[in-house]
Order: sequence, then C-alpha cells, then structure tokens
Amino acid sequence: MSAMWYYVFTLVFFLFDYFILAMGLNIQYGETGILNFAYIGFVAVGAYVTGATSLPNAAGTGQQYILGWGLPFPLNLLLGGLAACLLAVFVALIALRRLRTDYLAVVLISVSLVLYDVINNYVPLFNGADGLYNVPEPFASVLKLTTNSFVPFFAALTGVVALLMWWVMSRITKSPLGRTLRAIRDDDGVAATLGKGVFRYQLTSMLIGSFYAGVGGGLIIQFGGSFNPTAWLPAETFVVFAVILVGGVGNNVGLLVGALLVETLLIHLPAFLPDIPGHPGLIEYIDTIVVGVLLMVMLWFRPQGVVPERVRRSPFSLATRSSKTLDDRAIIVPTNDGESTPVIQQETANG
Repeated sequence: MSAMWYYVFTLVFFLFDYFILAMGLNIQYGETGILNFAYIGFVAVGAYVTGATSLPNAAGTGQQYILGWGLPFPLNLLLGGLAACLLAVFVALIALRRLRTDYLAVVLISVSLVLYDVINNYVPLFNGADGLYNVPEPFASVLKLTTNSFVPFFAALTGVVALLMWWVMSRITKSPLGRTLRAIRDDDGVAATLGKGVFRYQLTSMLIGSFYAGVGGGLIIQFGGSFNPTAWLPAETFVVFAVILVGGVGNNVGLLVGALLVETLLIHLPAFLPDIPGHPGLIEYIDTIVVGVLLMVMLWFRPQGVVPERVRRSPFSLATRSSKTLDDRAIIVPTNDGESTPVIQQETANG
C-alpha cells in the first residue's frame, strides 16, 4: 500500500474515532448542558485501561502497569469504557451534585489536571511519562495482518463501531430520556419543578458520555499501539468542543461534519505535511490559529453550527394535536341589524 493511502486510512480512522468522542461529549454538553472540561481525562482512562488489559503481565515487558490481563478485542475495549464510567460516578458525586455551569467547569478542569499529574508521576500505574507501548493490534495475529494492511482494516472496524454507537445514541436522543435531558439543559429548575430528578438524569448523561469517551480512547491506543500523557493534555478537550460547535450542537449528523472539518482536515491532515524549510513546527502553530479563527467565525456568524439542531416536535404537542384533531367550520351567526355574518369556529373532527 502506498504512503498516500496509508495516510488516507489514518485520516478515516480519526474521523470515525472523533465522531464517537463528539457523540459522548455532545450528550453531556449539547443535550444536557454539562460543561465537562475534563472530557479528555475520561478518554485517557479508557485508553489506559484498554491498553493495560490488552497487554500481558508487566513482568519482563520493560514497562510498569497494573492489570496486564491479555484480553482480546472487544472485551478490553468494553472495560476501557466501563473504567471511564467509574470515573464519571466519582466526579459526579464530588462535583456534579452541588455545582453548576462555570463552577462545575472549573472543578472539572482541576480534576483533569490532577488526573494528569497522578498518571504522569506515579510510574507503577501506567508507566508514567513514557506511557504504554507495544499494545497488541486487534485481530492482527489471527488474520495475519501486516502494518500496512492493519491500518485500513482497523479504520473499517472503527467505522462499524461508530455506526453502532451512532444508532444507539440516536435511539437515546429520540427517546423520553433524551427529551428530559434537553429539558434539563434548557432550564433545570423547571425540570425539577415538574418532578424530574435532575441529578439522576445528569448522572445518566455523564455515564453514557463517559462510556463513549472510554471507547474512543481505547480505539486510539489500539490503533497507534501506544499512549502517553502528551496525547491527552487538557487542551485536547477543546478540540472535541470545537468539533461540536462547528458541526452543530445537539445534532449527531453535525458531529460527523464537525469531525471531518476540524479533526480530520484541520488537525490531523496538516500533521502529514512536510515542515516549512527553516521553520520546524510552524505548520502546527498555523493549524492552531486556523482552528481558533474558525471557532470565532462560527460563534459570531453561525452559532448553531454547520448543521443546526433540529426542532423536535412531540406527537402530543398542542400544535400537532390541533393540526390532526381540529378543523375549521364556518357557521352563520345572526347580528343585531338582521345581517348574517360567517364566523369561523374550531370544532373537533369527531364533532
């Protein structure tokens, strides 16, 4: 396989993977209104647990890490998602129950920084600053895949996982649970007045979104074979936010568009370009500037994103009921001067 196709399939993988990550953050922020600025921490936990459960026992590997169970795909990936869910429960209990909006965002940033420092400095946990490496490639030995053939295979496998998770997410957002989450996003006080347990629904949203984050992180470490603290700096969370804001908040189709525009074309595609002579690393800085300018332009001129959130109408709404059950019938009403005036009166269709 030529180098060009190798790059193309790498971009396809990141398109699907960030689509998964964007769906997870979108149900927290776009559907529920939770400013989870620690989102990349959940991605990292999913990646580390997936990698550590894929690797054999640490003895003799030259690395230090916990677990080391040597589990196959997809068990290791599911455990990575569940580990991110456990972190979500912990974060929700200490922060989500009592804090809202800006205060919650600041605490979540602090949680991400603390998690980063612990994993980076406590080497026996996940090999410290060196991170995990030599993570087995799923199905590579069974299907006898080479490095070149593994990339398109795993990109296609990630696409299947993304399609499955999109189907599940679309069912969630269209269900009564999704309508309740959006009600909490719009006004949690009104939702609580109507008898909805706001914290319980917010916790549910955190768990679902964190599972998606963990799965997305697990796919990253299985694709690249390694993962270290430089891959999940706090600024990476804002890349996922940029995907959502550019594509369209609260819209799964918009998330795919955002992943294509921001993550694939503006983040990873320039990484494959050769450096400008005499200015190493300049392309990366220009890339960051372009993403920032794009965000400002979108928020100023089109805050709803490329694909705006679709207005969802319940089948039990007044507008729907009036159009289906009411019709207009003209009746003649006599007036005082003896004339007859037609008046439109709304009656039920069944009389």
